[in-house]
Amino acid sequence: MTTLSDNQDERIRIRDVTLLSDDWYVLKRTTFDYRRRDGNWQTLSRETYDRGNGAALLLYDTTRGTVLLTRQFRFPAYVNGHAEPLLEVCAGLLEDRSPEEAIRAEAEEELGVTVQAPRRVFDAFMSPGSVTERLAFFVAEYRAADRSEGGGVAEEGEDIEVVELTFADALAMVGSGAILDGKTIMLLQHAALHGLLPR
Repeated sequence: MTTLSDNQDERIRIRDVTLLSDDWYVLKRTTFDYRRRDGNWQTLSRETYDRGNGAALLLYDTTRGTVLLTRQFRFPAYVNGHAEPLLEVCAGLLEDRSPEEAIRAEAEEELGVTVQAPRRVFDAFMSPGSVTERLAFFVAEYRAADRSEGGGVAEEGEDIEVVELTFADALAMVGSGAILDGKTIMLLQHAALHGLLPR
């Protein structure tokens, strides 16, 4: 992964980096010169929130036409007017693991499913205007017999409800606004576009 320190891009000249917060994650303000497309230089200042990279997984059952999601309280969504816990695909930070290792561990912790063969389908920056995080997106099949309790890690503040929905219901919930999480919408749409499940 390219960082500011080893960036040889001739469009960017770093002037100053100020650490604003290093509590939950790292917030920095960077002042830099940016060479515009017309060749002129402009001095800009941007804040970046670095929480590390992550991975997300949609588990689906082709036999029963279902998907397995989580429901959990998200404080940032709450303070932005969404009082209900969010329905989401399984996800987590890499934390010095490969994306495949991370998503297997998260599926076990959150959903109680041991994933044998997650398939990486794409990567995406989720909020590139301010957050450095890059997500690796996966899909994998599961069966009802694969499931155990799940629920997350209480010591990490997780209180996760495992929710099984038909694929048709999950897509309808995207349309109605009942599913608002971006990574979940993206993976459900991927499943629809690629015919992973009958609708």
